[in-house]
Amino acid sequence: MDSNFNDSQQSQFNQETVPDNNLVWAILCTVLCCLPFGIYAIICSTKVNKLWLEGDYEGAKKASADAKKWSIYGAVVGVIFMILYFIFMMVVGVSSFSRGY
Repeated sequence: MDSNFNDSQQSQFNQETVPDNNLVWAILCTVLCCLPFGIYAIICSTKVNKLWLEGDYEGAKKASADAKKWSIYGAVVGVIFMILYFIFMMVVGVSSFSRGY
C-alpha cells in the first residue's frame, strides 16, 4: 500500500499543465498581419491539445512554442510591410504633389 501511495504521489508531482496553444495570437496574426505565417501558427496551435492528450508532452510544448514563434514572425513581417507601404505611399504622394498632379 505504501508503494501505491508513493506512485500516485509521484505521478501527481510529475503531472504538468497543458501548455498554452496560442490560438488567439495565431488568429490575430492571420487576420491582421500576415496570412501565410498566421495559417501555419494556427496549424501548430491546434496540434497542442491533441499531442498532450496522446502523451507527447515534448511535442505539445514544441507545437506551442512554434505557434508563438510563427505568430511573432507574422506580426513583425506585417508591421514591416505596413511601414514600407506607408513610406512608399508618402514618396508617391510627394512626387505627384511636386509634379502638380
